[in-house]
Amino acid sequence: MSNYIPTESSICGKRFRLYDTVLRGLIYFCAGLAIFLLVVIMGYVFVRGVPNITWTFLSTATNNIKGTVGILGNIINTLYIIVITLIIATPIGVGSAIYLNEYAKRGKVVELIEFTTEILSGIPSIIFGLFGMVFFGNTLKLGYSILTGSLTLTLMMLPLITRTTQEALKTVPDSYRQGALGIGATKWYMIRTILLPSAMPGIITGIILAIGRIVGESAALLFTAGSGYILPRNFFSKIFESSGTLTIQLYLFMQKAQYDEAFGVAVVLLVIVLAINALAKFLSFKFNAKA
Repeated sequence: MSNYIPTESSICGKRFRLYDTVLRGLIYFCAGLAIFLLVVIMGYVFVRGVPNITWTFLSTATNNIKGTVGILGNIINTLYIIVITLIIATPIGVGSAIYLNEYAKRGKVVELIEFTTEILSGIPSIIFGLFGMVFFGNTLKLGYSILTGSLTLTLMMLPLITRTTQEALKTVPDSYRQGALGIGATKWYMIRTILLPSAMPGIITGIILAIGRIVGESAALLFTAGSGYILPRNFFSKIFESSGTLTIQLYLFMQKAQYDEAFGVAVVLLVIVLAINALAKFLSFKFNAKA
């Protein structure tokens, strides 16, 4: 056994260290301040917005003739844009991540692709909106429509889905790859049956986070999707019509000084974002438990 006895001048002998205590206090203070600000903001929005949430507000579209105000059309538009964006972005993003992580050899080309992907994720959304309006709206003649907005959001979501999928694939142990290839499995069979199921928690989390960003996006959609709130007459024709999401409608309510309705929309958005984050946590926990 060791005969070492800590002295007052040694680290072990110092029961109280002022520097560590101060830093720990700052950490707790910052964490508490962040929680406090979150509670204050959400509490204020809910206090102002909940009294304005009615069944009519949620189940009808705004009608100037009847004098009613509703956001059902905006909710449907939001769902349209989420579904179409994910249908386009998810296969491209996941496929790109599989190529970069499993097929491409490490070198300048791969590093350049990863670097440009990171740059793309840092571009302000309003620039994406300007590009989408000029290219998809004017050049491709799609105009203000759900399809224009979805294609623009696809460019914004690709870096997020690609990077999260890459990180999820990197967490899969190399022994899984070596074992599958060692028993004669093809590379694609190994990716499809072993890597993707193992990386599924991270992939799903990335997709759900992308949904949260789509729901909260406004600047890019203001230039591309427009601000229409009419209920769809036909499932497919709606894709080519001007359609404002909940965030766009919130902006328009604030612009018209309709603050009660704006806070009502804000409550709906907060509930959706909270539900999305809770779903991400639940699915991640469920897949990790299975693993």
